[in-house]
Parts: sequence; C-alpha cells; structure tokens
Amino acid sequence: MKSFWDDLPKPFFILAPMEAVTDVVFRHVVKAAAPPDVVFTEFTNATGWAHAGDRAIGGRLVKTDDESPIVAHLWGADPESMAKLAAHARELGYDAIDINMGCPDSSATKSGGGAGMIRTPENAAAIIAAAKTSGLPVSAKTRLGYTYIDEWREWLAHLLRQDIANLTIHLRTKKEMSKVPAHYELIGDIKQLRDEIAPHTLLTINGDIETRADGLKLIEKYGVDGVMIGRGVFHNPFAFAPDAEAAKTPAKLFELLHLQLDLYDKYQSQMNRPFDTLKRFFKIYVRDIPGAAELRDQLMHCQNTDEVRGILASVELFVD
Repeated sequence: MKSFWDDLPKPFFILAPMEAVTDVVFRHVVKAAAPPDVVFTEFTNATGWAHAGDRAIGGRLVKTDDESPIVAHLWGADPESMAKLAAHARELGYDAIDINMGCPDSSATKSGGGAGMIRTPENAAAIIAAAKTSGLPVSAKTRLGYTYIDEWREWLAHLLRQDIANLTIHLRTKKEMSKVPAHYELIGDIKQLRDEIAPHTLLTINGDIETRADGLKLIEKYGVDGVMIGRGVFHNPFAFAPDAEAAKTPAKLFELLHLQLDLYDKYQSQMNRPFDTLKRFFKIYVRDIPGAAELRDQLMHCQNTDEVRGILASVELFVD
C-alpha cells in the first residue's frame, strides 16, 4: 500500500513520540523552530480508549489540519482494542499508525504493551494486523530486546516479516533504559537484516541523536533511511535545523516560549492539561543568559500563562 512514507525525502527526520511532550502544542512549537519531515503523537492507550473513550486518553489525539504527515502512536496488548482505536485515528485524519513496542515503563509492560511486546512476538504480530484493518499504513517503534542485546536479531526479524511501512529502533534494550550509550555498532548488521527480509520496509534509528547534523553523520556511515530525534529537542528545539546551534539564540528561544504559552491557551479547552505541565518546558527556553537559573525559578512559581508573560516582559529588553 503506497503512502506518504514512500514519498518522504531521503534521508528523513522524525520527531519522536514522547509522553506528555509531543502534544498538539509542542508539535507546533517544534514546527515553528525547524520542522521535521514527520511528527508522532504522544503514547495513546488503545485498551483504555476502547473501554472509556476520549476521557481515557486526555487529549493525546488532538491534532490540526496543518499537521501532515502525522502518525498516531498507539500502544496496548489487545488486538480488538487496537483495531478500534486505529479506525478512530483514521476518522480523525491521521496519516498512519505507529505501534509502541519499546516503552520500558512498567505502566505499559505490566499489561504486555510497550516493550512487553518483545516477550510476546505472536501477539505483536496480531497487534500489527489489527492496526492494519484501519486501512492506514502501520509502522512500529521498538528496542533491541527486552533484557539482552543479542535478542535483537530474532525480534527484529519477526517484525520485519510483518510487512510494515517503517521500523524505528531505539538502539538499547528495555533493561538498559537510557542508562548506556546507544548501540550504534549494530546498525550495519540491522540494516543488512532489513535488506534481506524486507527491503521495502524503511529503517529509522533512534537514541542519543541530538541534532540533524548528528543524524546525517550516522546516515552517511550506515545508509539507513531515517533518523528519529526525541530528547534532543529538550536541549535544542531547533534540533531539526541544518545548523541547530546557530539557530538557537536567546531571543529566538524566548519567541518559542511565547508561542508555546499562546498555543497552550488556544488548545487548553481541548487538551484539559494542568498549567503545571507547562513547567517542564521552561528549561528549554530559559538558558544561556545571565540569571537563567533564577529566572526559571521565578517561572516555576507561576500559576498561569499571564504570570509567565509578566515575568518575561521584565527581562526581554536585555535579551538579544
């Protein structure tokens, strides 16, 4: 089935799905800074939605018409629920479905979702098949294995046999979390496995990639199709720019913070997110200026967006 995946530039760059981060607000902030080629939503629980509807997913699938291509990032271990939510994602106008098979958090794995899928490969195949009933292209994001690195070959081979559009690999195991460097040394062997089993499936790598420039180095060395950047946008929201460091000036960071405040106000009625959820983002924007730590501390005591704007107005004259 031909889809947007087939028309992406090579190489392509993806904004990773991040829980409580890549909502409709922050996706637009990253797009304004330096747009990636594809964006993923937050993690959305298929089983929860199937049982309780939209109130169970807290605005995780709120999107706008100008977000395309955009992929609904879903998780869960029940194929019937996955089929229902995937069909709903199509109704909402999503371009594709991505299945989370790598989240190491116990909230996902204890029910067999996330990285728990690695231990139940047949159910992983059933979940992919269920998502495909939506008629949307289906991809998967996973890890090298659950406990041991050498699990990668059997597990990834199994996924590649499922005829998926794209396979994103976070180059660590579930057990490793993010406590060790990503295993770049395996990329060449993984690409060879992909080429042997499913050359039509795109191969994307993830882990410790901070900027577009970092990703291009890996692509040049290993020849993969795409790169996914996650936590790098917390260090630099211009991560997808050709020269991320040059793009990141204090004045531009303040502009992005104002944009996030405005977008939070705009979409709050749909998202219903507490104001305190914004506070994790302040460290992205308030940096590299004298008194940054003190300013962040002031912002952390704010109770609404207007209070934040008031504090920023008192310092912006000194930011260029």
